[in-house]
Amino acid sequence: MAEAARAKYKVGGMDCASCAAKINTAVRRVAGVEDVSVSVTAGTMTISHDGTSDLTAIEKKVTGLGYSVVPMTGKAPDHDHAAQDHTSPTHVHPEKEATEPHSSDHGPMGGFWWQSRKGRLTIASGAALAAAYAVGHLLPAIASYAFIAAVLIGLVPIARRAITAALSGTPFSIEMLMTIAAIGAIVIDAGEEAAAVVFLFLVGELLEGVAAGKARASIQSLTTLVPKNALLEQNGETREVLAETLAVGSVILVRPGDRISADGVIISGESAIDEAPVTGESVPVRKGTDDTVFAGTVNRDAALRVKVTAASADNTIARVIKLVEEAQESKAPTERFIDRFSRYYTPGVVAAAAFVAIIPPLLADGAWDEWIYKGLAILLIGCPCALVISTPAAIAASLSAGARRGLLMKGGAVLETLGKITAVALDKTGTLTEGKPKVTDIVPFELTAAQVLSRTAVLERNSSHPLALAILDRAKSDKVPVPPAFDVEAIPGKGMTGRVGGERLDLLSPSAARATGALTAEHEECIAALNEQGKSVSVLLVDGKAAGLIAMRDEPRRDAKVGLKMLTDAGVRIVMLTGDNERTAKAIGEQLAIDVRAELMPGDKQRIVGELKREGFVVAKVGDGINDAPALAAADVGIAMGGGTDVALEAADAAVLHGRVGDVAAMIELSKRTMRNIFENIAIALGLKAVFLVTTVIGLTGLWPAILADTGATVLVTMNALRLLRPVR
Repeated sequence: MAEAARAKYKVGGMDCASCAAKINTAVRRVAGVEDVSVSVTAGTMTISHDGTSDLTAIEKKVTGLGYSVVPMTGKAPDHDHAAQDHTSPTHVHPEKEATEPHSSDHGPMGGFWWQSRKGRLTIASGAALAAAYAVGHLLPAIASYAFIAAVLIGLVPIARRAITAALSGTPFSIEMLMTIAAIGAIVIDAGEEAAAVVFLFLVGELLEGVAAGKARASIQSLTTLVPKNALLEQNGETREVLAETLAVGSVILVRPGDRISADGVIISGESAIDEAPVTGESVPVRKGTDDTVFAGTVNRDAALRVKVTAASADNTIARVIKLVEEAQESKAPTERFIDRFSRYYTPGVVAAAAFVAIIPPLLADGAWDEWIYKGLAILLIGCPCALVISTPAAIAASLSAGARRGLLMKGGAVLETLGKITAVALDKTGTLTEGKPKVTDIVPFELTAAQVLSRTAVLERNSSHPLALAILDRAKSDKVPVPPAFDVEAIPGKGMTGRVGGERLDLLSPSAARATGALTAEHEECIAALNEQGKSVSVLLVDGKAAGLIAMRDEPRRDAKVGLKMLTDAGVRIVMLTGDNERTAKAIGEQLAIDVRAELMPGDKQRIVGELKREGFVVAKVGDGINDAPALAAADVGIAMGGGTDVALEAADAAVLHGRVGDVAAMIELSKRTMRNIFENIAIALGLKAVFLVTTVIGLTGLWPAILADTGATVLVTMNALRLLRPVR
């Protein structure tokens, strides 16, 4: 079977899920189209087709609905239009809007709101309404015609979109309800109210566009963090090049104060890196040779040479943006319910409005004008915009806010489930601990602690073993001298040996040292005590005599205890699942005061997660996304810890970029805030409609309050959702 052809477009003017639904429905009806993916967040539409589809007809379908559409046929156009999404008010590009093909009244909001087509249409409608009032005051005899003219200025584009949507499979659109209500008002000689209603409707749409643009810009603005240029080292020279041209394996120079232009690994230099733009971490992180750095982070105080590990299209920020855009297309259960509900809700509103307009005059001798007027008002009150946008607006804002803090969630379903978590199972190595051993104890016998450390470091100075690196790091931090050694060699399965000056040095495992007869009962007691604490012990011999012990262990992260307390304070049960030995795992568990299950195979972790679920817990599994894959898949939510690796972004349902345990609790709290926000939005949307429905039927309110109820609810819901973008301290 031939692979489907794909076409991607930049679509301007989409403000909510109902916009995307109209486009989706219309395009799917075009012959040859196999699949359609519309992203409100990215402002894009991707089409899979069999090659026979008329792409020009597809573009006309979309523009007929009132949206601008531009084919994305390469890297440059994509970048150009993506940039337009996050253009700030101080960077206006009106020429973009003027030259975009297939544009219409529902076009993009690239600069100041009044420079968009939507803004200009709203201004024209408002001016016509004001002019109609002036004409009515000066020439009352033609006032009704002036208001009809004012209605038509705003209504014609709306009606055109309504008709196109109806022909494309969406008959009960907001534009259709608006068109029926405005024409009906003219028929019953309520032209003044019809003109006001059309103007207020356009104002509401404009406010929706502004609010949606803010939500979109919150994630798209991440693209501005990556510098355009980089200093490339090549053939012994340094020259400035475009960052997007950097190839994997290139070496770049990053000066103090510069933003890093690509993901990479430091090959020389040491500096404090400000990672706040990517991970939300407020304190700069000290990094040196072999440490990973991210595009968009800031080099604080020393020059670095960095080997590029990812092309610009695949760097951490690009992957974060792509992940969030895909996540916002994945609907939460609540959002899917609202979508299903609105399919029946809108036709129900039309039926209710018709009932109110027709039945009282027919059966109770009511006045036709009065009840038709009330029926038209109910049509406006029943517009589903506020209800439809109540969930996706909150989800989009929350996913964007999370991404800016380094909390990545793959869709609304994951975000919603996180708030229900009642148990968290965490891996030990690299999740609760640093993932690399550190020297915890130096026990001198014949020498001082500094001398034991110095001689040990001498033997390990050329080794890349994790335990050797731990010793060298401690020697560096304690600033002990590490003189050169001679005849250094490894003793397989036992340790290292060498000579320094006139001394013969051996760094051996306890069993190897025991075999030499160098250990006394006192030495054995010290080794046993350290082993009981889950520490690995090496014995330093100088000229055959025990001179001291070096103990190492993979220590808990500095934030682990605080992060775990945040989870327990939220009523979440915590358990550590690790493949490490029982003694080491229990030592870490005692430090962190959590339950421990040790010496587990990947299948055992999966089984324990299943047991927790059967006990009634909603389980999150937190790990590195590789050896924990079965357990991550078995959990209700799998959360990968790490610094933006492919595994962290792809293997689990969610990812914590900075790797802090406390961020798991922050992710759960963000979910709970989001669900509270969604329920508030639904209450606002339905509550206002219920109030105005009652007041309209009993004759207290009319068309103006009706459209204000809809517009007001939509704006209130959107602004309430945008509160989720604010950081929580």
